[in-house]
Amino acid sequence: ADGILLPVGGGFLRVEIKSDTIVRVLFSKVREPRVDELAVVGPGGGARLAAMNPFRPATPATPRAAPAPKWTLKTTSTAATLSTAALNVTVTLTDGTVTFADRAGRPILAESAGVHRLTPATIQGEQTYNVQQQWRANEDESLYGLGQRQEGKLDIKGYDLDLWQRNTVVDVPFLVSSRGYGIFWDNTSFTKFGDIRPFEVIPPASLVDTTGQTGGLSSGTFAAGGDQLQNPVTTAAVALGAEPAGFRGSAVTAPPPAAAAPPAGRGRAADAGVPGWQGQIIAPVTGDYQFQTYSNLDIKLWLDGQLRIDHWKQNWATENDQFKVRLEAGKRYPIKVTSSPGATLRLFWKTPAPSPDTSLWSEVGEAVDYYFVYGPELDQVVAGYRTLTGTATLLPQWAYGFWQSKNKYNTQAEVLNTVTEFRRRQIPMDTVVQDWQYWKPDAWGSHEFERSRYPDPDAMIKAIHDHHARFMISVWGKFYPQVEHAKAMSAIGALYQPTLRDGTRDWLQQPYAFYDAFNAPARRMFWEQVNTSLFSKGVDAWWMDATEPDLVQPSPPTLESLRQGIDKTAIGTASRVMNAYALVNSEAVYDGQRSTAPNQRAFILTRSGFAGIQRYATVTWSGDITSEWSTLRKQITAGLGFSIAGTPYWTSDTGGYTMQSRFTSARAGDALEEWRELNARWFQFSTFCPILRVHGTDRPREMWNIGDETTPVYQSELKFDRLRYALFPYIYSIAGRVTHEGYTLMRPLVMDFRGDPLARDIPDQFMFGPAFLVNPVIEYKARSRRAYLPAGTAWYDFWTGKQSAGGSTMTADAPYDRLPLFVRAGAIVPIGPEQQYIGEKDARSLTIYVYTGANGQFTLYEDDGLTYDYERRQFSRIPMVWNDAARTLTIAKRAGAFSGMPATRTFNVVLVSPDQPTGYAAAASGRTVNYRGDAVPVKF
Repeated sequence: ADGILLPVGGGFLRVEIKSDTIVRVLFSKVREPRVDELAVVGPGGGARLAAMNPFRPATPATPRAAPAPKWTLKTTSTAATLSTAALNVTVTLTDGTVTFADRAGRPILAESAGVHRLTPATIQGEQTYNVQQQWRANEDESLYGLGQRQEGKLDIKGYDLDLWQRNTVVDVPFLVSSRGYGIFWDNTSFTKFGDIRPFEVIPPASLVDTTGQTGGLSSGTFAAGGDQLQNPVTTAAVALGAEPAGFRGSAVTAPPPAAAAPPAGRGRAADAGVPGWQGQIIAPVTGDYQFQTYSNLDIKLWLDGQLRIDHWKQNWATENDQFKVRLEAGKRYPIKVTSSPGATLRLFWKTPAPSPDTSLWSEVGEAVDYYFVYGPELDQVVAGYRTLTGTATLLPQWAYGFWQSKNKYNTQAEVLNTVTEFRRRQIPMDTVVQDWQYWKPDAWGSHEFERSRYPDPDAMIKAIHDHHARFMISVWGKFYPQVEHAKAMSAIGALYQPTLRDGTRDWLQQPYAFYDAFNAPARRMFWEQVNTSLFSKGVDAWWMDATEPDLVQPSPPTLESLRQGIDKTAIGTASRVMNAYALVNSEAVYDGQRSTAPNQRAFILTRSGFAGIQRYATVTWSGDITSEWSTLRKQITAGLGFSIAGTPYWTSDTGGYTMQSRFTSARAGDALEEWRELNARWFQFSTFCPILRVHGTDRPREMWNIGDETTPVYQSELKFDRLRYALFPYIYSIAGRVTHEGYTLMRPLVMDFRGDPLARDIPDQFMFGPAFLVNPVIEYKARSRRAYLPAGTAWYDFWTGKQSAGGSTMTADAPYDRLPLFVRAGAIVPIGPEQQYIGEKDARSLTIYVYTGANGQFTLYEDDGLTYDYERRQFSRIPMVWNDAARTLTIAKRAGAFSGMPATRTFNVVLVSPDQPTGYAAAASGRTVNYRGDAVPVKF
């Protein structure tokens, strides 16, 4: 009824029409294969998920049943073509190859001939298959998404990536193309994107030392700022791992300097020299080579005279760095690597791929199972993905304000003093966060406050609420076996046993286990425990930490350690389902809260994620990242990759979570000023992220503790915090579009400028909603930056109102207290009053900025901000349309209503044009318009 079934290639191929623009392709060895479908809720999906739901038959995020799509089938002797209103899907009858074209016959995507690959495999004792699908590469496309990565790449075409959940890396298997389509790979196991060959040690024959001998690089030390090794040692003459260590790809430890010296620069002992390796690399064949390094502490790598990697990481939450470069066969390329004393390093490469085809491979599955989602506009592609995996819930309105957090408040008094100080200083803030270890040291999993430090949690939370703030608390799916909650979980067989059986201990040297979130009764029990201990006291939001889950040992974790630490779940081996842990864990709390307080909007901050997690009121943050300029740069692409993969709510630890010693110990001087400036620039970037949140360890993170009120960092952060609150009507209106239209708030430029080839791979600029072009400052002491203004529109400097042409690159001013921020012509931006918390000031009066030079529109969306009444269509929309030729803004008739909606409004309309270059001001003067719900034209 919904497609065709074709016996072909030793199996069965199904092509299912899900909508005019969504097609499922499934190939298996049997007619009715096992498919897990944890992510898919519609159309036609969600049956298994509903059966696993311990709270009610179906989640409110499940789409309503839609009418069956109309499609036709035409066959010839060689092919079958399924046609919808938008697509022609052709299947070659001889080998089952599927191609996708639009209704005009223009090709969009084609599978590689005959490639639906199922390879028998035994994984964790289970007979299953490795599954792989390849599609022919399109030369004119860029590829995006697959979740949150830390390599700093936006366009991931040509890169080979491992998709499994770990701290700072989040797998969301949705791939988006600049050609206007997406591929949702419906598999919950370890997955590879690209060439599935492993990275490998660079062979000795391709390494040349500083004397010209092949077999390895030379090692030794570099003088501070020097380019040549001092007293180099030829690695061919020493055993790998001896001191000085050779660098051949296996793990090596940088030798200590010859004499101790105080740290300088990036934490190195400058007077004693910097450990390093030097030589040349010979490429055996011509093509694109990928290089991958693992490192803790410090690493710099130059190849062919270009600095490719420059980063510092803590040693317990590290992630690979990766880059790609074209090399010619037989040519020698200089390479230089430096590091910190005692650092662990690995260097690998991958020779050119045998095929340029796009590939997805998963370790466990009974079928190749993917969905083709067509736009052609990328907002339509993302909306189609959410049709499959669930509508993004609308967060409570206070969530779009400022969040204050750190590792960690230790007492009730600290929490309350922090809230009081925000209000005393009149710094806008909506939520204060209690991180981990509010429990007794031996009671992880009890979810109970240690009374000696938190004598009256109920009164504490009430006092927070009395200050018009909210309270989020850290909750882990981790238990010490002696706590009562762990015993209850154990009684229903819901604790993962390997860590207990093997005697694994956490950082506090205690045995522990995570609960099995794939077990439906365990999810119900988990909610009942946190409800009794915390939600009943008035907790407003949940911080679901370590949801990979984080199994501690080894540190950092490996794929194998995660697999073995989970072993078996209620619905399959760890290898089969482990990428979806955060999904089902979030479902436990979201559905649990909705069963207890059906009309109170939930909020969940989670360190991991997966396809579909947006339906559970989640925000994912980028994990335990470092306080480095290089990390700030990487967070831009991390957030953009996550957003275009269909998951709209993302944040990072503003300022970075952990830091090297030169920042930790700095009390004055350049290191302190650098760290302060890093915090200021990061805060500016975070102001234009879906959630604005400060968090970190090693140093206090309150604004006044980073610098007092006389410092530039304090003044900059306060300025942007106030701006965030002024932009609330704009932000919340876009949040309404996210929920009701499948829109995306934090947007790679390709989403709005798909036809501009220069905009497709700019990794450090993005759109914040339809109006703002954001250009974060990502270098220390930079007071300007290059900014590309996409073609097809004119742009206004937000701060000055000056207009610039699109399709041009400029050097934009970036003084300490502002980032380059541009607004596209035709934009309409509503601005609210200055306030200390969302809802403090009456929203009846708004300022509306109109940027001339193009027609434009914007819809002001409002609801009650706190309940799920919006699911029952209780909200209002006020469309605003700017006709540039007529120089008229029409504030159209209001549609809809909700409880508490203002009946009348006052709009202060400010026109920005080349002859009126009006910059942003909190109290700008404009044309006053009284609005009572009927259309009002405003002529200029």
